[in-house]
Order: sequence, then C-alpha cells, then structure tokens
Amino acid sequence: AKLKSFAAKIIQLLKEWTETFPYDFQDEKSMKELKEIAHRITQCDEENGTVKKIISQMTQNLLMALSARSQYQEIREKFRQPVTDKGTILKTKPQSSQKDILSVCCDPLILAQQLTYVELERVSNIYPEDLMQIVSHMDSLDNHKCRGDVTKTYNLEAYDNWFNCLSMLVATEICRVVKKKQRTRMVEFFIDVARECFNIGNFNSMMAII
Repeated sequence: AKLKSFAAKIIQLLKEWTETFPYDFQDEKSMKELKEIAHRITQCDEENGTVKKIISQMTQNLLMALSARSQYQEIREKFRQPVTDKGTILKTKPQSSQKDILSVCCDPLILAQQLTYVELERVSNIYPEDLMQIVSHMDSLDNHKCRGDVTKTYNLEAYDNWFNCLSMLVATEICRVVKKKQRTRMVEFFIDVARECFNIGNFNSMMAII
C-alpha cells in the first residue's frame, strides 16, 4: 500500500516535470533514466492498468514536445543565417515591383490582428526553462562561460529579434517613401495600427511600432 501511494506521488512529480521542463530530458542519458524509473513504478503496481496508461501518455507527450521544439529550432536557425544586402536588392528591383505595406494591407485592424498572431506564436514557444537559463546566466560570475551540459535556448532571443524586425519594418516603410504627403499618410497608418494593437492588448507590437 505504501509503495502504491509513493508511486502515485512519483508519477505526479514526473508528469509535472516533463510538461514544464521537457528540455531536461532531451539527451539519451536523462531519457534512459526516466524510462528506468517509469519501469520500476510500473512494477510496484503491475495490476493497475491506469498507471501504465498514464506513464505511456506522459512519455508520448514528452517526445511530441521535444520533437515540436526541435522542428521550431530548425526553422529559426534557417532565419538566423546571413542574407545578402537588402538595400542592394531594393535598388536592383524595378520600382513597379517594390510594393509598400499599404498596397499589401491597407486596413490597420487586419494588420494589427496579423501582428498579434505572430506575437502569440513567438510567446507560445517561450518556456519556463528559457527564463531559468537567463537567471542562471545572470547569477554566473562569468557570463561567457556556460556549463557544457546546458543546452542554449533561443526562444527569448527570437522574440526580441521579432520586436527589432518590426521596428525596422516600420522605419523602412516610412523612410522609403519620397513624397512628404505619402510619408505622412504612412506615419498615420502605423499610428492607427499601433492603436488597434493597443485595443487588442498586443502591447509588444504597439511598442515596436512606436
């Protein structure tokens, strides 16, 4: 009876651990240890099929979380690669093919909504371990030397880069317009977009635009 009670508590601990900090189990050694513990728990209560089902579901969810984060990491790494000079590309392109943002989306509300979707996608990939790693780096005496077993996570960096990219996009769209009247119209458009972001509750995009 004590073993069964203890097993239930261990299962709850492992479940919360794997859901909150899945990256702790990304290497083979930690995953092997998790499987060994799960096997021993199952032996403590072999007659209970619910235990096996919970452990199986926990393991499956963990593998899916690790796979999703790995795919997201690969996509972001592609965007981190250096690109050619965008200014040169704009100069070589014919003027007719260079579309401004108003020709793509002239409704401030729709643009604000699309920006919010991007924000939510970035935020959804920030996990507690990303924040914990920032804290550990702050506590370190030498920020340039990290423990070898700590895997770097770039989710916060990606979110910060998105903020900077949006700011640069707004500045570029305004500055590339030659005529003062059109430039004024562009500034007013982005003010309206920022206002719509505020109404939605997307304060990060609003500040990036400002």
